[in-house]
Amino acid sequence: MSKVKYYYDSETLSYKKIEQKKGRRLGIILLSITGSFLGGFILLMIYLNIPQIETPKEKALKRELHNMELQYGLLNKKMDQIQDVMANIEDRDNNIYRLYFETNPIPEEQRRAGFGGINRYKDLEGFDNSKLIIETSKRMDVLTKRLVVQSKSLDEIAELAKEKGALLSAIPAIQPVNNEDLSRIASGYGWRTDPFTKVKKFHYGMDFTAPRGTPIYATGDGTVVRADSRSTGYGNHIRIDHGYGYTSLYAHLYKYNVRRGQKVKRGDVIGFVGSTGRSEAPHLHYEIFKDDQRINPINFYYGNLSPEEFDKVLEKAQRENQSLD
Repeated sequence: MSKVKYYYDSETLSYKKIEQKKGRRLGIILLSITGSFLGGFILLMIYLNIPQIETPKEKALKRELHNMELQYGLLNKKMDQIQDVMANIEDRDNNIYRLYFETNPIPEEQRRAGFGGINRYKDLEGFDNSKLIIETSKRMDVLTKRLVVQSKSLDEIAELAKEKGALLSAIPAIQPVNNEDLSRIASGYGWRTDPFTKVKKFHYGMDFTAPRGTPIYATGDGTVVRADSRSTGYGNHIRIDHGYGYTSLYAHLYKYNVRRGQKVKRGDVIGFVGSTGRSEAPHLHYEIFKDDQRINPINFYYGNLSPEEFDKVLEKAQRENQSLD
């Protein structure tokens, strides 16, 4: 029951009941509603703008989440480095080891293939960092598969090596001149500027600068099949048949140290550097043939170069400079 209010009338010396007007009552009600709404709005804005107070558990989870994101970032960087190393191993496997043993290279799509069929990463979906976790998991799975494929390939190469000891002795596997400081490489295999015409021309071998009379070595066991100057542009040159489809060529010689039909071993001195034939300066032009097709000699120096030295030789040979013949 609402309280009844009275006021004292001094004229009648009595108390009279206070009668409230209906309009005033409605105004008070509206004012109360408006005040409640404004108060609630102000409290909401204060709540939204004041930083929430985190519990110790929330703080620990937040730190753990931040650390997880950091670790996944570091993991991805490490995988980038591992993939670079893996790519180098795969390249050597296809272009050196498998080439040496006359077996087919492993296709790129087979090495880098993902996993089809069911969604292997369904359990990782639905989280704030699902995309980061799933992408990292995919990269790790593909890298693991590449390692398995490469391991099987090396097992195959090992079996071939047991049967082909003679092949390893025959394949050209050293540099044809003494190049311990790796400073003698003047031009590599590929498009180069011709020293006489000054136009781009495909250079099918490697040029080694050396003074006239510098010894030239057989790069693998074999038989000398040519030691003459009857080939256009090469001047005095030697060709060695190593068997298994391999032939090496040494051009622009000053003089010979072998004759046609002679058997040679890897490392034997077969001639001396000169500048005969189509040559701009004393140097050795060196080529390798496989089944009568010229191939890049850069892949055949594994016999006397460390991985670091090979990388330096590769960098020098890839420069698009001017050849010497």
